[in-house]
Amino acid sequence: MGKPTKQRRKGQVAARATGPSGAGMALVKNNPFEVKINKQKFNILGRRTKHDVGLPGVSRSKAVKKRTQTLLKEYKEREKSSVFKDKRFGEYNTKISPEEKMMKRFSLERQQTHEKKSIYNLNEDEELTHYGQSLADIEKLNDVIDSDSDNEERGILSAELTAAHFGGGGGLLRRKALIGEEDEEEEKPKSRKELIEELIAKSKQEKRERQTQRENALELTEKLDTDWKEIQTLLSHKTPKSERKDKEEEKPKPDEYDMIVRELGFEMKAQPSDRMKTEEELAKEEQERLQKLEADRLRRMHGKDEQENKKKPKHMSADDLADGFILDKDDRCLLSYKGGKLNVGNEEEEGGNEEEEGESEEESEGEPGREDEEEAIVEEDDATDSPSDLESDMGSEEEVTANEEQKKKHKGNEKKLQSEEEENAKIEAARSELPYTFTVPESYEKLKSLLFGRIIEEQLVILERIQKCNHPSLAVGNKAKLEKLFGFLLEYIGDLATVEPPELRTIDKLVLPLYSLCQMFPEAASNSVKFVLQDAAHEMEEMIEVKGRATFPGLDMLIYLKITAILFPTSDFWHPVVTPALVYMSQLLTKCQVMTLQDVIKGLFVCCLFLEYVSLSQRFIPELINFLVGMLHIAIPQKRLQSYTPVHPFRPAGKNSKLLLVCDKKDMETWQKQNLPLSIMTRLKESSKTEMNHFRLSCLAVCLDLIKKCAALYKSLSSFHEIMQPIRALLTEHIPVSEYPKQLQELHQNALKEIEDKGKHYTPLVCEKKKPVPLKLYTPKIVKVLEFGRKQGGSKEEQERKRLIHKHKREFKGAVREIRKDNQFLARMQLSEIMERDSDRKRKVKNLFNSLATQEGEWKAMKRKKFKN
Repeated sequence: MGKPTKQRRKGQVAARATGPSGAGMALVKNNPFEVKINKQKFNILGRRTKHDVGLPGVSRSKAVKKRTQTLLKEYKEREKSSVFKDKRFGEYNTKISPEEKMMKRFSLERQQTHEKKSIYNLNEDEELTHYGQSLADIEKLNDVIDSDSDNEERGILSAELTAAHFGGGGGLLRRKALIGEEDEEEEKPKSRKELIEELIAKSKQEKRERQTQRENALELTEKLDTDWKEIQTLLSHKTPKSERKDKEEEKPKPDEYDMIVRELGFEMKAQPSDRMKTEEELAKEEQERLQKLEADRLRRMHGKDEQENKKKPKHMSADDLADGFILDKDDRCLLSYKGGKLNVGNEEEEGGNEEEEGESEEESEGEPGREDEEEAIVEEDDATDSPSDLESDMGSEEEVTANEEQKKKHKGNEKKLQSEEEENAKIEAARSELPYTFTVPESYEKLKSLLFGRIIEEQLVILERIQKCNHPSLAVGNKAKLEKLFGFLLEYIGDLATVEPPELRTIDKLVLPLYSLCQMFPEAASNSVKFVLQDAAHEMEEMIEVKGRATFPGLDMLIYLKITAILFPTSDFWHPVVTPALVYMSQLLTKCQVMTLQDVIKGLFVCCLFLEYVSLSQRFIPELINFLVGMLHIAIPQKRLQSYTPVHPFRPAGKNSKLLLVCDKKDMETWQKQNLPLSIMTRLKESSKTEMNHFRLSCLAVCLDLIKKCAALYKSLSSFHEIMQPIRALLTEHIPVSEYPKQLQELHQNALKEIEDKGKHYTPLVCEKKKPVPLKLYTPKIVKVLEFGRKQGGSKEEQERKRLIHKHKREFKGAVREIRKDNQFLARMQLSEIMERDSDRKRKVKNLFNSLATQEGEWKAMKRKKFKN
């Protein structure tokens, strides 16, 4: 049969509910003895109890009930933020009994009500005062103050006075009458006039009492001052110095710890330093500084004065107070008496500068007799007053003034010439000075025109100023310009290496700006160097294809390889620039034939570069060992190829197999060990035979030194002795050591000693191919036989571990099951909400359609009526 329909299920349920007798009978009640009840303190969702199973379907209904009480409640309140919290005292404290909670709540409630009521109630036991007077007395308003009194409360009228003068006296008389009746029933009330007279008399009496108190206070203070002056002399008596010294000696000296503590107290506190500026801010400041210096240089080059650039004085109105006035210089004049006349000299008349003052001093020193003559003239005037003498004096004075004017004119001309010469010298100095601001050259020719022909210091300054004035943070296109500058500078270094003689010192100094550019733009620098290496490798391949053999590159390419080791890390396992450089150098040592002594020097230089590249990574280079074997091979007189075999590019015998062989003993005796500079390659053709032999011996010394370094570098290799076997054979059997100078013999011994020295060799760890077979054991293995159905385990720990794993798995499955049921429950609730909303919407839409239909029918009926009418 198929699944029962909905009506069929309802009928079955109704049949179960009504029983066999039909629909009219009541529902069958469950037997209370058959229902299991499990009491729990707390209902925890998901926890299973041993007997939490009642009648069929009860467990499921319980689970649904729990979810409706917990999960459904949380789902409905998920978007609500208002929650009711019971903030009563001890509501969530289980340690307090209900009786104590009630008592405490009652006391707190009474305390709050008492605090609200007693805010403005004063304590009756304490008497409150104000300025020494009771507040109860002040409220009675019994203080009557006279208007003529000098008290601080002058101008304040008492209640009695205001009632007497402004209130008609009725209330005051009644009050006095009542007081009189209480005190003396027999006395009659006083009249208004008597009361006023009594008040006036009281106010005057109080005024007199205050005046007498003031006079007494003044007398007492004067007396106290006089007494104090008499006692002060006794108090200010100083102890003699001898007693002071004794007291100071009696004082204990401070401890070292106390002295250190006091010193720490007087030490300066740490002050906050200025914020460190960013790279962009520093570049901006440096650019502004260079621009300012360049403007100053251009001003000096054009001969402009500094005062022209100063700001002109602004227009000042008549109401200006000149608050910002600053006295720049002292405009006071100097008064002097010269030649019998009063001389008022300004700075301009007296020279205006120190040079003119110095000249005036020289004039006075050059004419020492002038002052004497003037003194003599003055004495003659005093001695004789005849008219003839006066006339002669006047004539001499005129001549002196004329001579002075001529000399002044001559000096003024000389000063003008000197100032013009000084200005010309300043202009020439400014023109010869380097500019402070430069633009980045757009081509290599412009960079070469800037740098070529200048000394190395000026070239470095120019490159530094180019970088500072065109920092990438100052403008948008500066980064691309400086990236091009790296390539131009690399090309310029190559040109310097090809010049004869090569400018190696200049190249050495130019590596510093090249390094700074590489640090700023590493990607562009690596691309430029890679392009140079690729170009050199292609040239070598083309030469091999055309000529069948390759030659060593020029000095520029060797310097590029050296710069690569400076700019980029050589210890990386793989590097985009260093790895191609290593491959290129290995090709040089294997493909380039050694035809001349220049090739020998270049090959040794490449070997030195190899050792520099692998000094940190200790990478084994077989081309290096083979080339050193070839170097020793071309220094042997007799070729016996038994213990070694030379590798290409060296040949066992032939034209170039004796390049380093030296037969002249005199040249050997005169040889001294020296370094081989790279510039020597250009001078080999012009050197003599003795110099050539000296160069050969120097090359052999360099080769022995490289062998020693290689032996020290590769000593930790397991196959070290096999690698160095050909070199050991050449050094011990073939090279004529006895004929060489002592320095070469020492180098030979050191290299051989380094090769034969047995270092610690470590064999690499290798996994064994087969598992070692264990020895047979005669101890019996006892295995515990467990019952059928139980899980077996080796030990208690293993059994406990398996039990915990099983328990964890069971709990995990139960948790997943409960989560799945929770999700299903929430999905049912959401579906019921959606269906309820949809049914509500359908009902409303149906009502709307019904209302619209009725409206449409009414409208059509009205239209028919109108049409009939």
